[in-house]
Amino acid sequence: MRILVLEDSVDLARLVTEGLKTAGYLADHVSTVADGRHALTLGHYALVILDLGLPDADGLTLLRELRQAKDSIPVLVLTARLSVADRVEGLRAGADDYLAKPFAFEELLARIEALLRRPRQIAGATLSIANLSLDTRNRQAYVDDKPITLHLREIFVLEILLRRKGRVVPKNVFEEQLFGLSGDGSPNAVEVYVYRLRKQLSDHGAKIKVQTVRGVGYFISEEGS
Repeated sequence: MRILVLEDSVDLARLVTEGLKTAGYLADHVSTVADGRHALTLGHYALVILDLGLPDADGLTLLRELRQAKDSIPVLVLTARLSVADRVEGLRAGADDYLAKPFAFEELLARIEALLRRPRQIAGATLSIANLSLDTRNRQAYVDDKPITLHLREIFVLEILLRRKGRVVPKNVFEEQLFGLSGDGSPNAVEVYVYRLRKQLSDHGAKIKVQTVRGVGYFISEEGS
């Protein structure tokens, strides 16, 4: 899962993004409302961590825009504004949770996990095709209901394919979802992860095919289709 962090403090943003990556999430960092808008149009995020005191605008501006557009993405507000009135304003603007600075990263992580467990995020948590299934919350793949071990990036590749099963997923979508705004993957990284995923699924008897559309991307289908 990818999380967008909007925070203008470089040190705090580094602490949060590195902590999220250690916990198994993909994390992108931007420091302005304008860059946040841009990132949200480019990528699919599971959650937004939003500072309010951003240099170009109040973070609540972006939050209100999301809610007015009927975007229900969970938003966890981080702020040094401690008054009850400020918290009420944030919640009424559409925040799903509110955490005051300074905070312990363990609490932030627990709040993120709680938000991602809410019913609107649980829908579609298990994805399947043929005898292969993926529990997206616990990041566990199964073949014939037996768990198989996959690298985290292989899990992400599988989830992308399963969410678009039957459709070709362009290579740039994998690059964006796997490496985020940092673009820190090597030119052949997607091919490597797809190759490894294919081999693992074949070795475990998954009755599916991950097919290449040369020059475009990949798609997943049942054997024989």
